[in-house]
Amino acid sequence: MAYSSIELTCTDDGIARLTFNRPKALNALNSSLLEELSAALDSIKHDETIRVLILTGAGEKSFIAGADITEIATLTPLGAKKFAQLGQEVISSLQGLAIPVIAAVNGYALGGGCEMALACDFIYASEKAIFGLPEITLGVIPGFGGTQRLPRLIGANRAKEMIFTGKHLSAPEAKEMGLVNKTFAPEELMPAAMETAKLIATKGKASLCAAKQTVNQGLNTDLATGLCIERDAFALCLASPDAKEGTTAFLEKRKPVFKGDLNG
Repeated sequence: MAYSSIELTCTDDGIARLTFNRPKALNALNSSLLEELSAALDSIKHDETIRVLILTGAGEKSFIAGADITEIATLTPLGAKKFAQLGQEVISSLQGLAIPVIAAVNGYALGGGCEMALACDFIYASEKAIFGLPEITLGVIPGFGGTQRLPRLIGANRAKEMIFTGKHLSAPEAKEMGLVNKTFAPEELMPAAMETAKLIATKGKASLCAAKQTVNQGLNTDLATGLCIERDAFALCLASPDAKEGTTAFLEKRKPVFKGDLNG
C-alpha cells in the first residue's frame, strides 16, 4: 500500500521504522493518517520478518503535535465519538502488537502524540522533546487513551496534574517522572533507538512476544493471576525452537542464533 501521511521502511535485520510524515502540520493526527497507520500496523502484524518497530516523526520539530484541530473543530458530538473510537482502536492495535515497539520522540508529543507514545513499550526522547496532554485548554479531554494509559504508567496523581493543568513537560521532567526511559541529544536519538532495536532483534522472537504479553496482561490483574500467566508463558516458551537453540548454545558455550520462528 502507498502511504501519503506515514512512511514505513524495514531493514534486513528485522527492524521496521514507521515515520509520521505530515511535517507542515507538525505530524498532527487526522482521520486519513490514522487509517493509513491502521493499515501499516496490520501489515507489520502479519510480517514474520519484523522483530522490532520504531516510531518517530518527520522533521526536527515534532513527533506528533496532537490531533488535527482543523478536523476536530468541525466535529459533531457523534462525529467526535467516531473520531475518538478510530484513534483508540488504532492506538490499541499499536499496543497490541506482539513485537516490541520503541517510541523515538524527536519533538512535540502533545495530546494524541503523547497518547501514541504511551502505547509503545518504552520511550526514548530527544533532549528537545516536549510532552503533554493539553486538551483541557481547548475545553475537552484526552480521547485517544490518555486518561487510561498515563495513570497506569506514572500514577494517578501525577497523571491528573498533567491532565487538569494541560502543562507541557520537558524531556528531563518526563524522564524524572518515569514517562521516558532515556534522553539523548537530537542527533543521537535515532542511532540510540536503532542500537537498542538491534540488540532486541537478536533475541528469540517467541520469548520477546511472551515477555511483552505477560507484562501487559499482568498489569491488569492481581499478582496471583499474573504469576499464573507468567508460568504458562514460560512453559510455552520452552516448546519453541528458540528455547532449544538458546539452551543448547549455552551448554555449548557459544552465542545463540535465534531464527524467530513462532510456528515450530
